[in-house]
Amino acid sequence: MAQILPIQFQEHLQLQNVGINAANIGFSTLTMESDKFICIREKVGETAQVVIIDLSDTTNPIRRPISADSAIMNPASKVIALKAGKTLQIFNIEMKSKVKAHNMTEEVQFWKWISVNTVALVTDTACYHWSMEGDSQPQKVFERHSSLAGCQIIHYRTDVKQQWLLLIGISAQVGDTQTNRVVGAMQLYSVERKVSQPIEGHAAAFAQFTIPGNASPSTLFCFAVRGAQGGKLHVIEVGQPAQGNQPFPKKATDVFFPPEAQNDFPVAMQVGQKYDVIYLITKYGYIHLYDIETATCIYMNRISGDTIFVTAPHDASSGIIGVNRKGQVLSVSVEEDSIVQYITTTLQNPDLALRIASRNNLPGAEELFVRKFNTLFQGGQYSEAAKVAAGAPKGILRTPQTIQRFQQVPAQQGQTSPLLQYFGILLDQGQLNKYESLELCRPVLQQGRKQLLEKWLKEDKLECSEELGDLVKVVDPTLALSVYLRANVPSKVIQCFAETGQTQKIVLYAKKVGYTPDYIFLLRSIMRINPDQGTQFAQMLVKDDEPLADINQIVDVFMESNMVQQCTAFLLEALSKNRPQEGPLQTRLLEMNLMYAPQVADAILGNQMFTHYDRAHIAQLCEKAGLLQRALEHYTDLYDIKRAVVHTHLLNPEWLVNYFGSLSVEDSLECIKAMLQSNIRQNLQVCVQIATKYHEQLTTQALIEIFESFKSFEGLFYFLGSIVNFSQDAEVHFKYIQAACKTGQIKEVERICRESNCYNPERVKNFLKEAKLTDQLPLIIVCDRFDYVHDLVLYLYRNNLQKYIEIYVQKVNPSRLPVVVGGLLDVDCGEDAIKQLILVIRGQFSTDELVAEVEKRNRLKLLLPWLEMRIHEGSVEPATHNALAKIYIDSNNNPERFLRENQYYDSKVVGKYCEKRDPHLACVAYERGHCDFELINVCNENSLFKSEARYLVRRRDAELWAHVLQEDNEYRSQLIDQVVQTALSETQDPEDISVTVKAFMTADLPNELIELLEKIVLDNSMFSDHRNLQNLLILTAIKADRTRVMEYINRLDNYDAPDIANIAISSELYEEAFAIFRKFEVNTSAIQVLIDHINNLDRAYEFAEKCNEPAVWSQLARAQLSNGMVKEAIDSYIKADDPSQYMEVVNVASKSNNWEDLVKYLQMARKKARETFIETELVFAYAMTNRLADLEEFISGPNHAAITQVADRCFDNKMYEAAKLLYNNVSNFARLAITLVHLGEYQGAVDSARKANSTKTWKEVCFACVDNEEFRLAQMCGLHIVVHADELEELINYYQDRGYFEELISLLEAALGLERAHMGIFTELAILYSKYKPGKMREHLELFWSRVNIPKVLRAADQAHLWAELVFLYDKYEEFDNAIITMMNHPTDAWKESHFKDVVTKVANIELYYKALQFYLDYKPLLLNDLLLVLTPRMDHTRAVTFFRKVGQIPLVKPYLRAVQNNNNKAINEALNNLLIEEEDYQGLRASIDAFDNFDNIALAQRLEKHELIEFRRIGAYLYKGNNRWKQSVDLCKKDRLFKDAMLYASESRNIDIAEELIAWFLEDKNYECFAASLFQCYDLLRPDVILELSWRHNIMDFAMPYMIQVMREYTSKVDKLEQSDAVRSEEEQKATDKPLVFSEPQLMLTAGPSSMPGMPGQMYGPGMYPVQGSYPGAMPGYMPM
Repeated sequence: MAQILPIQFQEHLQLQNVGINAANIGFSTLTMESDKFICIREKVGETAQVVIIDLSDTTNPIRRPISADSAIMNPASKVIALKAGKTLQIFNIEMKSKVKAHNMTEEVQFWKWISVNTVALVTDTACYHWSMEGDSQPQKVFERHSSLAGCQIIHYRTDVKQQWLLLIGISAQVGDTQTNRVVGAMQLYSVERKVSQPIEGHAAAFAQFTIPGNASPSTLFCFAVRGAQGGKLHVIEVGQPAQGNQPFPKKATDVFFPPEAQNDFPVAMQVGQKYDVIYLITKYGYIHLYDIETATCIYMNRISGDTIFVTAPHDASSGIIGVNRKGQVLSVSVEEDSIVQYITTTLQNPDLALRIASRNNLPGAEELFVRKFNTLFQGGQYSEAAKVAAGAPKGILRTPQTIQRFQQVPAQQGQTSPLLQYFGILLDQGQLNKYESLELCRPVLQQGRKQLLEKWLKEDKLECSEELGDLVKVVDPTLALSVYLRANVPSKVIQCFAETGQTQKIVLYAKKVGYTPDYIFLLRSIMRINPDQGTQFAQMLVKDDEPLADINQIVDVFMESNMVQQCTAFLLEALSKNRPQEGPLQTRLLEMNLMYAPQVADAILGNQMFTHYDRAHIAQLCEKAGLLQRALEHYTDLYDIKRAVVHTHLLNPEWLVNYFGSLSVEDSLECIKAMLQSNIRQNLQVCVQIATKYHEQLTTQALIEIFESFKSFEGLFYFLGSIVNFSQDAEVHFKYIQAACKTGQIKEVERICRESNCYNPERVKNFLKEAKLTDQLPLIIVCDRFDYVHDLVLYLYRNNLQKYIEIYVQKVNPSRLPVVVGGLLDVDCGEDAIKQLILVIRGQFSTDELVAEVEKRNRLKLLLPWLEMRIHEGSVEPATHNALAKIYIDSNNNPERFLRENQYYDSKVVGKYCEKRDPHLACVAYERGHCDFELINVCNENSLFKSEARYLVRRRDAELWAHVLQEDNEYRSQLIDQVVQTALSETQDPEDISVTVKAFMTADLPNELIELLEKIVLDNSMFSDHRNLQNLLILTAIKADRTRVMEYINRLDNYDAPDIANIAISSELYEEAFAIFRKFEVNTSAIQVLIDHINNLDRAYEFAEKCNEPAVWSQLARAQLSNGMVKEAIDSYIKADDPSQYMEVVNVASKSNNWEDLVKYLQMARKKARETFIETELVFAYAMTNRLADLEEFISGPNHAAITQVADRCFDNKMYEAAKLLYNNVSNFARLAITLVHLGEYQGAVDSARKANSTKTWKEVCFACVDNEEFRLAQMCGLHIVVHADELEELINYYQDRGYFEELISLLEAALGLERAHMGIFTELAILYSKYKPGKMREHLELFWSRVNIPKVLRAADQAHLWAELVFLYDKYEEFDNAIITMMNHPTDAWKESHFKDVVTKVANIELYYKALQFYLDYKPLLLNDLLLVLTPRMDHTRAVTFFRKVGQIPLVKPYLRAVQNNNNKAINEALNNLLIEEEDYQGLRASIDAFDNFDNIALAQRLEKHELIEFRRIGAYLYKGNNRWKQSVDLCKKDRLFKDAMLYASESRNIDIAEELIAWFLEDKNYECFAASLFQCYDLLRPDVILELSWRHNIMDFAMPYMIQVMREYTSKVDKLEQSDAVRSEEEQKATDKPLVFSEPQLMLTAGPSSMPGMPGQMYGPGMYPVQGSYPGAMPGYMPM
């Protein structure tokens, strides 16, 4: 049987498994404010970060790059407080926002969250509280006491109300015996009294505990201390007890520390409020569990081999959670199922077991409670028995049998009955159960004390049940309802609701509890009592989407009582959703109302609430009830509709009109016919309204036919009148006109004829003619609008209606007078009447139209008087003047004069009229109106070219000239002749000449133009000196006749020479252009022509000699230069003294190598311009001509030459001597060094490179020296190169490519001592050693491994197969895995035992451990145990044992198995045990089994049971005993006759049967001595009567007599002790005095009050946070600084 433990131990997490470095697991870097978060500060490389582990999600730690001195997480939420120096900040991680920040004036040594919104801060001098609320700053609470000076602060605690504050610190103290002791110092502070008290202690906590009998909890202060005399735990109450509370008696108990833990001391304390226990943890990892009420130690054991340096309450289990130095997160809590049993059996403390079981309602002490209850009850102590029954856990004694026992006890007169005492105690403790409640309430109700029952129900003292409700209902239904509700008896609750009139609560309650009563039965019951409430209840039943009862049944209930009105109201509410399945109910509702209340039915139908009832049935009922409108709404048969619809006097007209909208077209037309047939007079108006509204659907044609079929023109008129204004139908408009005429509505006819555009005018005109209306105005309007005026005039004139003709032209449309006059002329009306009509209508018509109508009929003279009158009146209308001009032309009444003088006629109109009659007059008219093209056409057709020429010259219109001078104009030659001969000779206006000449030019008529211009310019006219004409003449000749150009150039003097010359050049007349420039002495242009166009440089040279102008020489020089005549060009530039083109000259001369001539030119140019380019090129020219003396003289003097540029050019052209002079002049030592290299002056090159101090220079000089095998100089240069890491590789490659390995190594070895030697030098030298001098590599690495690039050298060593060096590098690079692999792969070269064991412990891949084991087995088997001991801390021992068992080498590793057996590993234990069995070492096996129990006990016992050696069989029996297999153990001992063991095991089994069986076996074996010994060994298990019987039967009373004597003595002592205990208990009950609440030491000032310690100052003291710097022997790991 497994050992019973009162605690539950659990490991939650291993921090190293989630990536936390073991170095960061300590008091200074890890904090845990609650069981929710762990916060660790760590450093990865150079980056500081904070890791937050949520203990509810340990697989996803939160890492944040935060640099802080301390970090603590809020105990409840993801809020972190950070401290860096004196700066404090609080951040909300989830919101990613800063909550608060503050800068302290002094260092914070310790801080802690004391609540979810308050942080406690401890400095060197004081303690502060900093709230997260608002903008509050840290508030000073108290000052630190002097006793805490120099202490490391490890904790800060408060009670729940933060009225008591505690600061805890520790410090080291060296005793006289040179043993170190850690001293604890605490400062307790009262916020209320503002006083402090120093206390010696290491760990402390506050607790809330309610003493039995007290109403309020007491605040207890628990603290533990280990002083020089030993350890103590104190529990005291702080402050004054609450009103009515008994004070808590002080408790003090010893804290046990094992002998092996002499320096152990308490480090943490937490209180489990659920079980009222104290968890105390010591430095060495021991857990102590104490009962807070009695301060009794319940359990103590070691739970961690490492110090648990931080703890917090574990809320989930009301335990303690902590972290140890290895990173284990572990918790300890009370094991509910076994703690009471443990206290009972192991501690043998039944009183404590009873107390804890009762207080915390825990199992395990049932027998104790039952026994105690029975004892008290039998002893008549009913009150005490009642208390035991009430306090028994799990209610084991609160049964009907207990109540029955109390009921059977008779009540003593004058005393409370035991039953009532029992109930009273139960009521004081809490709630009664079902049976207790019934038995208590029965007599209370019989006595009429209902108020007591109400009181108990309010206080929740009774367990309500159906039976209790039935009991109470007889007295008070309302109170019974309360009981039923609490008991959750839905049927009875609903019945009470109904009986008490609370019907509105029935449905709500039923839904809430999920109960479905018989609602119809309830409704009938309520209806009989209160119909109004019944109606409300019925409505509640159907309030939801799914009714709670059948609505038909509910309606039946209403109708049973003939409640039509209420039923209607109910159905309206119930059927409001208008669902299809409710159709029959809708029909039923309407039917009952149509029969009993038609108005209500009408209102329901009017609201259109329902759509699923029987419409046909309801329609018939509506018609019978006189609701014709509702009947029509529901009828669908046409016969029924026609029967009802004709009674329009009973229907609302507006509704009836709308109703027709629901009928089909055919039904609507039939109904209209029926209405008109039934009573046309009565129904006509409604029919018209219907037709008007629905004419589009019913079609206008069909409606017209209906009205016409009944000859109702009045109806047709009103119908069409309502739609005609909106209709586009011609038939509608015609029928409307027709109906209006029939009904005498002439004004309406007139209106529609005037406004409508939709009727057929021909049809309407003919109808109006036939209608013979008294008023012809409609006909006049139609004819006027649609241009039937001629027909109208004929109709009116022939019907003697001439007055309407006058009315028409005067009033209707005077503008139609021309057409009327034309018509009258056609009917041979008299001229006088027509003239009279024209005179009457003055100016309101178109004169053109009138003239056209009259002219068409050759009656134009008819208008002469009227026209002259109009002109006399001052009319300027063109039409009037046009008509008068035509009359004058026809009558030949001096028309030319009229045409020239009159300015109002239209020239085009009159000219057109004259063309056939008199072309000359047409020209006059056209000229007057500038009708150009008409005039040209007339002149061409009638050969009037002279007039045309004059007109064109005077007109000056370029576009008109272009038109007549077109090549396709057949009349062009005749016209040109007249222009040259007549028109131009007559004009004196230069503008006329200019426009004409331009026209000829535009028309591209050069020959005609030359002829024209010669006549004008050369014939000594007034235009002979005209510049433009001379220009024009020359230009025209250039274009048309080039042979005459030179003549014109020489004869004419007043032309634009440059422009003409340029035009001549563009026309390739170069000689003419040269002649013009020479004539006008434009010499530069002249020589340009010779050079560019004539291409004769000889003529150009002669011309330049003749002119001798610098500009001319310059142009000639440029031309010569372009033609490659460099020398001649330079001579010409010198003559022109022109250095402007020096860049081009230099370029050309350089290409042609004319350096001597270039020197001359540049010397001239330098005199004119001191340009940098000129002087630079001059220097280069000196160099090219090898005039080094001139060169040196020039550069030594003042100059602007770019010497460096020239030097570079010289260098590029391999003129190294010149370059040497130039580089030396500008001190360009870098280039000078390279130049000297080319000259073979290597020493000088090195000196120059030293002055230049340029890496590039050093490289070039170095490489040149290498190429020439000047290695000494090359090394001097190389030392300046290798210090630059970027250049090192190129240098090495240069040496290596040429095979100079020794020289390269020598160079790098020399560079090692340089001040600027970098990693690359050491790295590359190592690589070179690996390639060329492997013997020197190890020495180099040992000296300089920290300065080489290890990965790069690793590759080189690997390639060179230098395994020892490779392992050395892997070790230094911390690639321990690769180092081990290399040593195992190449043991001959790389393996060294000490190195291997040192490195193998550092590998990251644990798999290498097992490869190493195989390696040692193969290579060094005798050293295997040494390796195993090294690997022990991280090795999986189970796997290791499996490995050795597989290879059959378990005996080889026995020392290892011995060494690691302390871990109590199952595989280790079993392997070692098997090995000991094989070695027959029974003593070693027994020691192993006793020390380490983690193995398969039963399997081993079964194996040993069959062993040939008795000692091993004895161990098998021992194992059976240890696993509670007592019978097997004893049987095995009996088998081997191990009597002593058999008796011992039987005694330990605590099993009576085994003990008695062993006794019987001894008797069977007649081994009476062992029988007697068994009586002694198994004394407490044996039953005296059995022993007495066996002794008597076997006649061995002598052997049993000592046992019997002892039994009698024990029983006698028990009786005496019970009597004494009863007497003492009676005395204690009579004494109710309070004991003084004192310590064994002087009382705390805080407990005693201010007056008890007058010397104590009332000032505040305070603590601090971080540990004191420095350490001392025996310092606490995890608490003091490392």
